[in-house]
Order: sequence, then structure tokens, then C-alpha cells
Amino acid sequence: MRAFGFVVRVLVRCVPLGLAAHASASELIVALDDGHGNPAADAVVTLRKDGETQELHAPVTKIIDQRDETFIPYVEVFRPGDAVVFRNSDRTRHHVYSFSAAKSFEFVIPPGDSTPPVTLDQPGEISVGCNIHDQMITHLVVSDAPWITRSGADGRVVFEHLPHGAYDLEVWHPQLRPGRPGPRRTLVLDDAPASVSFSLSLLPDPRQTGERSRY
Repeated sequence: MRAFGFVVRVLVRCVPLGLAAHASASELIVALDDGHGNPAADAVVTLRKDGETQELHAPVTKIIDQRDETFIPYVEVFRPGDAVVFRNSDRTRHHVYSFSAAKSFEFVIPPGDSTPPVTLDQPGEISVGCNIHDQMITHLVVSDAPWITRSGADGRVVFEHLPHGAYDLEVWHPQLRPGRPGPRRTLVLDDAPASVSFSLSLLPDPRQTGERSRY
């Protein structure tokens, strides 16, 4: 996957996944809006640096819940080798499926039941829908980037303990227009805290319009 400025008081803190803090470390704040001045939640921001790779990590299993005919969370980040479980907390049956290249699967989940863990072994974006409820959609982003996180409701993320040097930054959001990659930027970080902002032109939220892409 190849895969905006906005000021608020609450920040989402992100420590590099699988990487130790460095003696000479930087902090990077990324602020994102939806193109209309509103904070862009659920944007996935990745950082890559020459010579830095994702260290081996113990695979984890994350739960995507289904409540009030909604997948929670809307976007979740995984590492290759992690697993996902879909849990049905509704009183109605759900038919969860994905035809995405990175992982395809299909489950009918009765009320109160869960799927077995599904291992996500390939990097990529996995769009998941419900064949019964069209407004239901979630996105699983599997990445081997050394640093990755998603923005909170305030549209901001903070990367801490970054070693000095040049970075390639990429932004992805599920509501970017199809065929248009998210913004990218090269940054050079040193002792001074750095900040960067992006304004995204996002399509309407498919969970509210009932529209979704084909899987």
C-alpha cells in the first residue's frame, strides 16, 4: 500500500513499535484535516528511514467488534503475522467477508459469537464488509513500516524517540478518492521537535451514506 493544519489540546502518543529509544531522538507531530477544517480521524501515518527496519515482534491478536451494526474500530493497524478476530456483539447475524488481495475470508457470525483468529501475513489494506448490512465496513492495514499509527478523533498523531535523519512519510485514509495516493513527504529530523500538517480531500463516510467499495 502506498499509500492534514489543525490545533487541539489532546494528542495521540505513539512510541515506535518494536524499536528501542535512541540516545539522539526526535519528536514529530502530524496534524490532519478533512479538507473542510475538521480533524481527520482514522488516517494511517507511516514513517520509513534508510537502515531502519521493523524488529521481530511477538504476534498479537486484535478484536474487531460489531455493535449497533457497526464495525469497531473503523480502521485498525496490524503487523505481518498478527491475527484478527471478529466478534458479534449484536442481536442479529452478521456475514463478514473480504475479497482483498492481502487476505480473503468469509464468516457467518451468529449473535454473541466470534470467528477463529485470522492470521494476516501479507502487507496491504484489507477492506471488510458485511453481506447483510451494507453500511458496515472496516479496514485492516497490515504494514511492516518501522513506525506506524493512526490518527485519533483530534486528527493528530505524535511519533516519539525517532533517531535523527531523513524519513519518508506517507498518509493513507479509507475515504481518499480511489486511484489517488495519499500525501507523501520527505523530512529531516534533528533535536528540535518537528510538526507537519496535511489537508485531505475525503469522500463522505460510507458508514453514514450506506455506500461502500466492492470487495
